[in-house]
Amino acid sequence: MATSIAARFSRKAAASAVSGCRYVIASRSFSAEAAKTISPSSDRVKWDYRGQRKIIPLGQWVPKVAVDAYVAPNVVLAGQVTVNDGASVWNGCVLRGDLNKITVGFCSNVQERCVIHAAWSSPTGLPAETSIERFVTVGAYSLLRSCTIEPECIIGQHSILMEGSLVETHSILEAGSVVPPGRRIPTGELWAGNPARFVRALTHEETLEIPKLAVAINDLSKEHFSEFLPYSTGYYWEKKHIPSSHSRAF
Repeated sequence: MATSIAARFSRKAAASAVSGCRYVIASRSFSAEAAKTISPSSDRVKWDYRGQRKIIPLGQWVPKVAVDAYVAPNVVLAGQVTVNDGASVWNGCVLRGDLNKITVGFCSNVQERCVIHAAWSSPTGLPAETSIERFVTVGAYSLLRSCTIEPECIIGQHSILMEGSLVETHSILEAGSVVPPGRRIPTGELWAGNPARFVRALTHEETLEIPKLAVAINDLSKEHFSEFLPYSTGYYWEKKHIPSSHSRAF
């Protein structure tokens, strides 16, 4: 009796061992076949620089970027967006002009991670498009929606400008300011807070420094601009024709 039970168990163990061995052999042969069939193409490019900068047309609207404007590779420009001469839009910004126009004026700069968009219409009755005029500095992580910023202003980082708000020329918003819908920041004043409130009038020397800051950032953008080939397939062909021994240097 014990002998027959032991023999039965030994047969089961042998059968399971044989099936496991077959499974291992089959899996090895399948992986070998997969390695043969899935082989990297010789024309494959490891880094595709064409996909980093995204210019997104929407219907009949195509974003317009001036020849000497700097737009970082990972910026998203969609729809009715115009970036004028000497302007710069830095890394991670999103300018979404799907509902209305967005304009970045001459020698203005929109710094890292800003989000700019516009509504169909403004509840205040003021223009719903977002307009950033010349020599304006918009600090990093700011949010602008259907607002107007007149020439030579500074918007501190992490600021929020809501629908219909207006920042008049030679004005400064401190970092973290929130401008409610329809609020007007008069010319030559410093405002701060949530909601933004008047702090003091700017001195003549402070107003002279505003365009200087915009020009300094414009000069810095030229250094970044020179590091990139024109937006085309230039990187692809450059990478393809460089020998593999020099690919790491690229």
